[in-house]
Amino acid sequence: MDEKISFDVYYDYACPYAHGASVWLRNLKKELGDKVEAHWRYFPLEQVNADEGPDWKLWEQPANYKSRGRVAFHGAIAARHQGEEAFERFHYTLFDLKHVEGKDHGRRETVLEAAEKAGLDLEQFQRDLDDPSLLTEMGEDYEFGHGEFGVFGVPTFVFPNGGSAYIKMLPAPDGQEAVDVFDDFVHTVRDRPFIGEIKRPRKPEKAS
Repeated sequence: MDEKISFDVYYDYACPYAHGASVWLRNLKKELGDKVEAHWRYFPLEQVNADEGPDWKLWEQPANYKSRGRVAFHGAIAARHQGEEAFERFHYTLFDLKHVEGKDHGRRETVLEAAEKAGLDLEQFQRDLDDPSLLTEMGEDYEFGHGEFGVFGVPTFVFPNGGSAYIKMLPAPDGQEAVDVFDDFVHTVRDRPFIGEIKRPRKPEKAS
């Protein structure tokens, strides 16, 4: 792969497939370096699955609202305010705390642990974590992805030409296989817009 490829990835920390995508992209970075550039975009599934109607917005709820994962996104936004590298360190750390160590990403303590392990400025991080105005950034990503590209789930990859796909993949490939899968994925999703959907059938379970 000679060209540099950039794309957006819509995600939620709760999703194991989004975590799988994060592992895949980390493996790709090891193989391809700066030829792969992912821009992670906030896409709370809590908003997708809300029963309160179209006017209800997760990012507009009061601070005492009991959310399954809003604080994780708030932490990601706070980390990004310290730079993109700080965000990536926090982002991958929180994903692993949730899906490798089994910690609750919806707890402030877990988010603070991710910030500390990522080497962030904790005083600035906590100030930003207490600033509800930053949550508008989550809303902007969600509404743009949903309204412009029809994003409905995570992880969804969106390329600059508008080619996009939701993908479920576990476990994440590594080494050369990670590169080969990515090459096939890019050519299918980005370069072949006439392919509308690929879905594997599941074999029915046989009665014992």
